[in-house]
Amino acid sequence: MPRFRTRRQALHPDGNATWLLTELSPDIDLAFGLCDLGLGEPELGYVSLSELAAVRGPLGLPLERDLHFVPTRTIAAYAELAREHRRIVT
Repeated sequence: MPRFRTRRQALHPDGNATWLLTELSPDIDLAFGLCDLGLGEPELGYVSLSELAAVRGPLGLPLERDLHFVPTRTIAAYAELAREHRRIVT
């Protein structure tokens, strides 16, 4: 399990999806992190940055970066908690 520090949190302002991202590679359009689409099955993996930019919630709002998010755990610790609670717990 990766021990990278979480860097950013992105979320739907009008939905249940949350992403905790550790590695961002805009040059290859990828990010790695913990993804929770609000379906009770959060998972570690890669996500396309352009797809994240295109995501809209039920009210048509784009994703937002949580500017007040201060990570307190490694991504592995967040993933373990997410498996236990079936959602990302920050």
